[in-house]
Amino acid sequence: MALSTASLGLVAAMAIPAAAADDGPARQQLMADCASGEGKCSFNEPVLGKAYLGDFRQVSNSLYNCSTSDATQSMTWSDTVGSTDTAGVSVTAGGKIAGLIDLSVTATYSHTWSSSHTEGSSLNMTVKPGEVGWISRAQVMQTVSGTWQTHYDSPKWGHYYWYVPDTVTGPAPNGTDGQSNAVTVKTRKMTDAEKASCSSGAQHGRAFVKKR
Repeated sequence: MALSTASLGLVAAMAIPAAAADDGPARQQLMADCASGEGKCSFNEPVLGKAYLGDFRQVSNSLYNCSTSDATQSMTWSDTVGSTDTAGVSVTAGGKIAGLIDLSVTATYSHTWSSSHTEGSSLNMTVKPGEVGWISRAQVMQTVSGTWQTHYDSPKWGHYYWYVPDTVTGPAPNGTDGQSNAVTVKTRKMTDAEKASCSSGAQHGRAFVKKR
């Protein structure tokens, strides 16, 4: 009887994904059960997407040049890039969800998967008069798609098994699929408000750093 019930639950879950079932759990509830261990979960049949270079984002403080000559300064930068799932929810590094994905990817592709990557360094930056500059970085990113299988010891929402398709986007090792991380200095003209701040006694005729 238990085997029969489990089979029925499996068929029902496959026919109607958990996230779409009117009488089933919310997707977030299933993922919470996976994270807590209440549900015995696995990330099945992972498929890695082609790596791509993510968007550039500011990773340093900003250097404002209120002087009349170029301003050069050494700026430190740091960047931590995490992973998010289909719903935009963060996949926490070191958490059970991240561990299950890594286990599945390692078994399928024979290399590890990381939900987070941190990097930092310093760079000399030159900013022209009346401009503001900062350091931006872009991380190589990659998707991994698969299906979460959640198994309960006792039926929940009428079934022993629930299936949830998911795609997680996270950082990939530098050089994956020929893509490389990028760090660059970016500059722009100051706004009128920023130019006005240059006229203050403390900042007139000098370059100053403003925290991001």
